[in-house]
Formats: sequence, structure tokens, C-alpha cells
Amino acid sequence: MAARVLLLCGGRSAEHEVSLAGARSVLEAAGGNLDLTPVVIDRAGGFLAPAQSRAAIEQGRAEAGSGTKGLPGLKPDRFDVVFPLLHGPNGEDGATQGLLRLLGLPFVGSDVLGSAVAMDKPVMKTLLAAEGIPQVGFSTVTRARFTHAADAVLEQFADWPLPLFVKPANLGSSIGISRVTARADLRGALEEAFRHDRRVIVEEGLDDVRELELGLLGNDAPEASPVGEVSFTGGLYDYETKYTPGRARLSIPADVPGAVADECVQLAVRAFRALDLAGLARVDFFLAADGRVLLNEVNTMPGFTQTSMYPRLFGAAGYSYSGLLERLVSLALSR
Repeated sequence: MAARVLLLCGGRSAEHEVSLAGARSVLEAAGGNLDLTPVVIDRAGGFLAPAQSRAAIEQGRAEAGSGTKGLPGLKPDRFDVVFPLLHGPNGEDGATQGLLRLLGLPFVGSDVLGSAVAMDKPVMKTLLAAEGIPQVGFSTVTRARFTHAADAVLEQFADWPLPLFVKPANLGSSIGISRVTARADLRGALEEAFRHDRRVIVEEGLDDVRELELGLLGNDAPEASPVGEVSFTGGLYDYETKYTPGRARLSIPADVPGAVADECVQLAVRAFRALDLAGLARVDFFLAADGRVLLNEVNTMPGFTQTSMYPRLFGAAGYSYSGLLERLVSLALSR
């Protein structure tokens, strides 16, 4: 019997369109072992009925106010499992996961704790630092402190080597991120990040860095995909580069020594367990010019179109897209 899957997508975050693109791929590729019912969350937090949801997924967006409060005519016990294909705040940060826990519904991906700590960059990096996992230097700034003592905040980073990367604490898809190559630009970069979050993280940049990624799939004993390398032009792997065909290239496997690939896998699994993750994750690394492997970020619900990095990494491990979906549902049910 096919598993009855509620596919939640859209959401209130700035990654609304990214989520719908992934949902379109899921609906197109799912095989007969999954009985999918899509429900789109519009930009105001309203829920669209399944027929409306399919139309919104095809259009690539759901306007605020187009949905209703609560699942429209759908009872939770109609479903065996939920696939919360949501990115960013209110979807990937533990909020949706907590609701599903209250409803007693199994769901794909990490639980409340893992989702929350992995979404919050400063908390994630602090926990990983406590585990001895190597990272670039970082510091957190709050909007309140910047508002009342902007000059002191800028002075804090006066001796940090350029470039600096300024990021909202709780967003993905490179939204709100700036690469700062001149001291005079730091104030504007902080102001841009504070448009998206009340907390911001400032990270040290590296020269001649390579960006590596791998996927993890599993619960207590996750399997790793091959390590891939992302290459692109320009100094920032931004939203446009990520989602414009041809702007970024993924090489699988990455042309790195075996010892580097092994270190990436080992660090990724350590991070997965330290953050109490489950189901899936994509782990991103920097390979510095001096050979150091530094963990950059852990994403608990990575982009899920058929051309996204996570499905492509596991495609190289022998998983078809539909097979990957079925494996994720099986992992959710087994928990």
C-alpha cells in the first residue's frame, strides 16, 4: 500500500519560491509507492486546498491571503507521514516540526531541537565549536546593539582580515548575505542583514577557498554521498548564482585527495550527531589554500529540485530521485 504523504511547501519565509520549485519536482517524480497530497502555505501563513496548491506550485508562488487558517478540509489522520519541504523561518527552524509533533504525525527530517539549532547559524556554530569541529572565525551582532552602538560594532571588526561575510542568523539560499571587501561597506552590509533578522553573524573570509558539499541520509547511522565541489564566478555564492541555470557548476566527485574527502565525511557525521539531526542534511565545507577543511554550514532541509545539489549528490551514490524520496519517507516512518 502506498504511503500517504502530506507535502507541505511554500511558507512565509523569503525562500517561498525555492520551496515550491522543490515541491514541483517531488510531484513530478514520485512513484506509485507514495500517495502525495500537496498543501501550500501562502506568504501570510494561510493553507491552500490541494487543488489550489497544485496550481500554486505550477505558478511558482502563492500570494499572501490566498489560503485559509488550518488544513482546509483535511484531517491529520488521513496521512501516514508529512514531508515539510519548507525552508527558512517557520518551516525549517523547529516551528513546523513542533506542530507536527503535537499532531502525532511522523515527518521527514530532523526533530524540533535539531531543526532549531541548525537553522540558527550562531547557535549551530557555537555547538560545533564546543565539539572541536574546525570553522572560520565568527561573531554575533544583535540589531539592538547595532542600533545603539553602531560605531563600537564597526570598531570590533576593524582588525579582522578582509573579506568579511555578513549573514542573517536564520535564513538560507544566501538571502541577505554580503561579501565585504572594503571597511566602508561593513555598515551597509550589516543594515542589509538586519532587514531579514534581528541577529546577524559576521564571519572571517578566506582567500583562494574551494567550496565542498556532501549529503547525509539516515537517522542514527547516516550514510554519506560522494563529496562534490561547487564552482562559480564572482566572490559570493548568492541567490542568483544558486538558482540561475549555468551560473554554478557541481563537480561530483570533487577533485580532492582522498584524505580530504574522508575528513569531510567524518566531520559531517560528527556535526550531524552533535546537532541531533535525522533523515537528511547537506553539509558545506571550505577547503582552504593551506589544506585545512573547515565546516561552513549544515542545512537540514536542502533545496530539493531535481537539479539541486542534494539530490544530485545522492544521484552520484546510485539513488534515483524517486528512490531518494521513498528512502526519506521510510526513515521518517522508522522513527
